[in-house]
Amino acid sequence: MMELKTDTSIDAMYEAGQVVASALTAVRKAADVGVSLLELDEVAREVLRAAGATSPFLGYRPSFAPTPFPAVICASVNDAIVHGIPDGYRLRDGDLVSIDCGAQLGGWAGDSAISFTVGTPRPADVRLIETTERALAAGIGAAVVGNRIGDIAHAIGTVCREAGYGIMDGFGGHGIGRRMHEDPSVPNEGPRGRGMPLRHGLVLAIEPMLIAGGDDAWHADGDGWTLRTNDGSRAAHAEHTVAITASGPRTLTA
Repeated sequence: MMELKTDTSIDAMYEAGQVVASALTAVRKAADVGVSLLELDEVAREVLRAAGATSPFLGYRPSFAPTPFPAVICASVNDAIVHGIPDGYRLRDGDLVSIDCGAQLGGWAGDSAISFTVGTPRPADVRLIETTERALAAGIGAAVVGNRIGDIAHAIGTVCREAGYGIMDGFGGHGIGRRMHEDPSVPNEGPRGRGMPLRHGLVLAIEPMLIAGGDDAWHADGDGWTLRTNDGSRAAHAEHTVAITASGPRTLTA
């Protein structure tokens, strides 16, 4: 069920979003060659604890998952696109890392993701990350009253396809509010002018997921959570929680 948020509720969601932004900033600062993914998860946990927030990721179990998610961040490295479970893997020079994090504060959720490289960056990875961020910015730019969900999808997809990248098949953004995942779905590709009209008070998590090799296909690891590229190429993920308002899109997790 979709809920349009009041301005007061959007302000409260901004507070949750700022906790997410702080957690991602702290994780990125801590990420270095030799640091484990479990250590990065602990960094994010400490930020949530200090803010009095909880994690909507921890214990989350959608219908496809064999077990509840055991961490407060998703940590996806290289060919892992999304939903990577933090473990003892220690980051290596040149790794491409995507971190997704959420926070629940005062009854409201925030959700955001970043991608970055560790150590010496590969030029191809830099281009992939920059394009993912441009696709996110294009999607946010289309998130205005009077547009439709399809306008967001078209804006994201155009940036991705023109750069020659794949778009993770079957995955996209979502509504967000009292729960991390709410209606509507927000595809990362599609025709403009289609789908639900965008109205003041609608809050969306917009999140392009790009595959460097140009293939859209993916598969799940044995853990049932980590989703990887079929072609073995690297992937990047960027996400913001965005409120649609009469004065334009308001990014709550910036």
